[in-house]
Amino acid sequence: MNWPFWAPVNSIKSITLCDSFKFNDMSDLKKLEPALVWQYFSEILEIPRPSKKEEKIIQYLMDFGAAHGLPTKKDKAGNVLISKPATPGKEHVPPVVLQSHVDMVCEKNSDVEHDFEKDPIKAIVDGEWVTADGTTLGADDGIGVAAQLAILASKDLEHGPIECLFTTDEETGLTGAFALESGFFTGKTLLNLDSEDEGELFIGCAGGIDTVARFKYKKQRLPKNYVSVRVMVSGLKGGHSGDEIHKGLGNSNKILARFLWEATEKYKMRLVHFDGGNLRNAIPREASAIVAVAPKRFKELREAMMEFKPQVEFEYALTEPQLKIECEDIALPRYAIDKRTQLNLLRSLLACPHGVIQMSSRMPGLVETSTNLASVKFKDKKIIEITTSQRSDIDSAKHMIATQVSAVFELAGAKVRHTDGYPGWSPNPESHIKTITVAAYKDLFKVEPVVRSIHAGLECGLFKEKYPDLDMISFGPTLRNVHSPDERIHIGTVQKFWDLLLEVLKRFE
Repeated sequence: MNWPFWAPVNSIKSITLCDSFKFNDMSDLKKLEPALVWQYFSEILEIPRPSKKEEKIIQYLMDFGAAHGLPTKKDKAGNVLISKPATPGKEHVPPVVLQSHVDMVCEKNSDVEHDFEKDPIKAIVDGEWVTADGTTLGADDGIGVAAQLAILASKDLEHGPIECLFTTDEETGLTGAFALESGFFTGKTLLNLDSEDEGELFIGCAGGIDTVARFKYKKQRLPKNYVSVRVMVSGLKGGHSGDEIHKGLGNSNKILARFLWEATEKYKMRLVHFDGGNLRNAIPREASAIVAVAPKRFKELREAMMEFKPQVEFEYALTEPQLKIECEDIALPRYAIDKRTQLNLLRSLLACPHGVIQMSSRMPGLVETSTNLASVKFKDKKIIEITTSQRSDIDSAKHMIATQVSAVFELAGAKVRHTDGYPGWSPNPESHIKTITVAAYKDLFKVEPVVRSIHAGLECGLFKEKYPDLDMISFGPTLRNVHSPDERIHIGTVQKFWDLLLEVLKRFE
């Protein structure tokens, strides 16, 4: 079925799509500029698109291309390419590839009811920002997708041939970029629209790898007279584990493990369950544990937590003012994990590094190497899985920190594996597209942009492997707290992002 994407902005009210979601009135978003970008961003908010479950947004793109009479194709990984011919007089210009990813990080506050596979994102205009109601907004990278669609739909722009590449599963594995085949697009210049700091142009990025540890545990019956509580760490900002790793934000897994270890040592506490963090590329915001102690130790445990709470709050007073450490009484479970595994788990969580490992000596102010203790999950078959993520601009340093993290867990008796990882993107100071973009930015906004590499991972490194001759640059509007329910996008910078994108396309020869 073809959907009427050509309808004027104000006419889109409630068009049923596949009986699974609807376009709703765009509310305050429709008042924002550039109108066409915000129109498509609003439509994207209605379409569920978790990583690895992007079927609806892929179909949306395929039908969009058909509705606009544009050549459209899809590969085996679900990557979509929509091509648009040059405007009159620009037929001689080499094609430019515009690229974004269609999936989004799905994080929500614990008190919010939201099904990311079914429910639309509820956007809120909050002063100069657009945010969401207790969930991630998906501006990473929905705003890049919206800009591409606006260019494809526009009739009054000046540009050479354009190929719009929409990749899948960027957030949880870069599998779309990994699966991209040589020859899928023809352009040798690529604009990546997945950056988060207006005024900064990125010509390089870090490579990454995940290190996953697994403990097997046995169940041990708890004495019937024991008392059980749930200990919770919440209120942390979270955020992107690459772009915000240098901010000294709290890690809920580290904070909770620290208290649990002290309680184990002093009060013979038994661990029943630990659940912290979610995504490999998000600094964990919340963690909880169910613990049990003998009745005579219960008062001491409560008092210890009351002492621990102000200590940690003081440590994070400037970076995490909303930090909460709480506990609640719960019914006593029948079993705890065995003592040996409990000790090994808590020791390794304490010892596991987290945060910045090395600042760059080549590009002052840039994080070179980092690691994120992302999640701790109890799985089926009596397995505890810990997921960590390492990044570095230098491939050898990336593998060094991954090896260090694996050594911590291996010494504790866990089985450890590494993912294949993804390559970094080495900066090219002589880049032709960089020269064009810098000049366009200066002429438009009368200031010099910052040109640098980014510690976050971009798909550009993988594109460069498959298309060695690619000349690339990455830019976007200002986003903050991505990968967390506090994600927001600065409204004014979307206009600047759009103006720069159009000017670069106009100037490119």
